[in-house]
Order: sequence, then C-alpha cells, then structure tokens
Amino acid sequence: MVAVAPKNDEDQQALQARTVRKVALRLIPFLGVLYFINYLDRTNIGFAKLTMSDDLQLTETMFGLASGLFFIGYLFFEVPSNLALHRFGARRWIARIMVSWGIVASLMALANSAQSLFILRVLLGIAEAGFFPGILLYLTFWFPRKERVRLIGWFLVAIPASSALGSPISSAILQYGDGLMGLEGWRLMFLLEGLPAIALGVVTWFYLPDRPADASWLEKDERDWLTDTIEAEEREVEARHGSASALRSLANPRVICLGLVYFGIVYGLYALSFFLPTIVAGFSQQFGTTFSLVQTGLIVSVPFVIGAVAMVFWSKHSDRTEERVWHVALPALLAGVSIPVALYLGSPFAVMIAVTLTSIGIFCALPVFWYLPSVFLTGAGAAAGIALINSLGNTSGFAAPYITGRLADLTGNFEAGMWVVSAVVLLAAVGVVVLKGAPPERTNATPGRAESVNHPSA
Repeated sequence: MVAVAPKNDEDQQALQARTVRKVALRLIPFLGVLYFINYLDRTNIGFAKLTMSDDLQLTETMFGLASGLFFIGYLFFEVPSNLALHRFGARRWIARIMVSWGIVASLMALANSAQSLFILRVLLGIAEAGFFPGILLYLTFWFPRKERVRLIGWFLVAIPASSALGSPISSAILQYGDGLMGLEGWRLMFLLEGLPAIALGVVTWFYLPDRPADASWLEKDERDWLTDTIEAEEREVEARHGSASALRSLANPRVICLGLVYFGIVYGLYALSFFLPTIVAGFSQQFGTTFSLVQTGLIVSVPFVIGAVAMVFWSKHSDRTEERVWHVALPALLAGVSIPVALYLGSPFAVMIAVTLTSIGIFCALPVFWYLPSVFLTGAGAAAGIALINSLGNTSGFAAPYITGRLADLTGNFEAGMWVVSAVVLLAAVGVVVLKGAPPERTNATPGRAESVNHPSA
C-alpha cells in the first residue's frame, strides 16, 4: 500500500490525530504498566513495615533510613543511565533496567537484619536508576509538544494507580500469605511483586521500538509526519537555546532550579507513599478504630484513586489552555496547605479528606511539571538535564522518609514531620512561580528568541 501525502489542512489534521492516537494506544498503556510495577517495587516497603519492623527490630528512624537509602544508589547512577539510554536505545536499556530491578526487588525477601535491608535498598536504587527519566525522555521522541502534558498525565497515572491497586494487593499478601512456603507475609510480598518486572523486561526487549522510524505498525505517511514534526520541534528549541551538550545541561541554572522545585513536589509524594499506611494504622490509637491489614490497604488506596482521576483532567486542562506554570504552582499550593490541616481534624474520615486533597495537589502538579524541561532541552542535553532534575528532586526520596521517621521517633507522632512536608511543598509552589518570572536565558542562538518557562507554550 502506497501512502498518500495530505493535500490540505483537513487531511493534515486527520493524519496528526490518527498518528498520535495510534502511538498513544501502543505505548502509553504499556509504559504505564512498567511504571506501575516500578513504583510498586519502590514503595511497597511502606506496607512491609507493618509486620517487618517487629521481625527486623526497626525503629521509625531505621525504617526511614531504609526507605531513603534506595535513592543513594539511584542518584549516583541516574545521569549515566539516561545517557546510556540515549546512546544504546530505549528498548535495550529499559529492558536491562527492569530485569535488574526485578531481581533485586525479589531478593528483598532475604533481608534478615536492618543492615541487610539497607544494602538491598541501595542495590535496588542502583538497579532502577534511569528508568523514570528514561521514559520521560523516550516520550519526547514520540509525542509533539502540544500533546505531551496530556499523555504524560496518562502515563503518570501509574503512580497513584500503583498505590491504589498495590495497597490492597500488598496488604492482602501480608495478611493471607503469611506462612505460605514457610515465609513471613512481607517476604512473600517482596518476592511476588519483584517477579513481574523480570518478565516485563523480557517483553520490553521485543515490544518497544526506539524511534518513530522503527515503528513498523505505523503507515509510512504517519512515520514521516511524526519524525518530521519531532525533528522540527527539536530544531526550534536549538535555534532558541543552541544545541546543549550533556555537560552544559548539567550546569544550566534552570535545570538546577527545576530540580529544586521537583524536590519539593516529590517530598510530599514520598512522605505519603512511605508513611500513609502507618498513619492509617495509627487511627486505632488516635480515634479508637480497628482496621485489618486489608482494610488499611483499601483506605490508603482512596486518596490515590481520586488523585489519579484529578491528574488526567488537570493535564487535559493544561494542554487546552497551553498554560503550565500555574498548573504546577496551584496544585502544589493545595497540597502544601492541606497537609497540616489533616493533623488537627477529629475523625478518620475528615483526616482522609485532607489527605485526599494533598494527593490531588501532588498528582496534578507532576505531569505539567515534566513539560517544562522540554521547553529548552533536546538531544543528549535533554537526556542529561531530565536525569539531573529527577536526581535532584529524588534526593527528597531520602530526605522525606528519614526526616519524617526521625521526627516521629523524637516527638512520638507525625505532626512535626508533616509540617516539614508542608513547608517544602509550599516552597516548590513559590519556586516555580519565581522561575516563571526569571529573565529568559540567552545563548549563541538568534538574539531575542530565547525561550523561558513563561513562553506561551510553557
């Protein structure tokens, strides 16, 4: 079959819509499943804690340290891993990452002391390094900028979905799997939830194309249109900012500033992910309620389900209005204000409403935030810059659980820790607005055409 080039604007729009729809249906669900498993394996330690802490004699500080040590290995290998993906191709590198992390995630079942748990969490971070920024970079190869926030939003639904679905699954394994094959429930949970990553890593090797030119499932006119559109957008960015090397991107002040903003947003995310199961379990002492492990899992899942729905609609609204900065700042403001409110409410239902508002704020900010780096980064510079932003942001993955756990040990409750979360998230909201008003970066490119995050499309 010979492809016929579009003859008018109506044909061009039909080609664009058809191509984006095909690519989205082919890639987004699959990548979402991969990230679902990724985030579940990263945060399921929050549920394991409910029974693992007694077995391994973990204090709140030790648990916070174990949760956060994941990010030590993760941060050191993030930028090199993303550059390797850019060089060797997404299909090979993402498959390699998945098999590696699946093996280590399953080996978490062998932890027999706090020290062995610490070591395995560091190794898990090393194994997973580069996966999330690699996927974000990969999405820039496939989707035009005007469609990107909405589709990144659909991909990032995997974060709340992994908590919403993973919470009852993990808690059910803890409650009903305890003693199977002679394993404690938390050991069986780590073992079973690590195996899908290995299997999906093998599938990725055969399923995932590197670039639109490799997509045999697209017609020739669709491949040509998509390739030309993405390349034209990259040339536009390079004309405004120059062709940045990886080293130059790492030293770019806006990359560093975006990393600090991301730090604040995901500080709230990791505090919720690691400690919400413990907070809900603590309702029994605070309010006199009694929940089983499965009931705890179902309660924890509610804020994440609602956050996922809100994320999709907020992403679509951002694309429709072509506004980005306030679509990050306002949800972050909501999250930062609602966190401490939850501390002073008089019933589990009221507390969960406040926590749900926090979840909505965090998840609505995430997909729009990840549009901003593509405004001024392309090629190897994008690979390095996106990885550095993710690395700087994910230092909160170490700080949030450790500081929250330490403050809980010192004070006997989570109030001080949640006030810290509130302050950090609010600073992120302020930071992205300040960055919007910063003078545009100027390069060797055409004078007067530099773009900043307050560009109309940003």
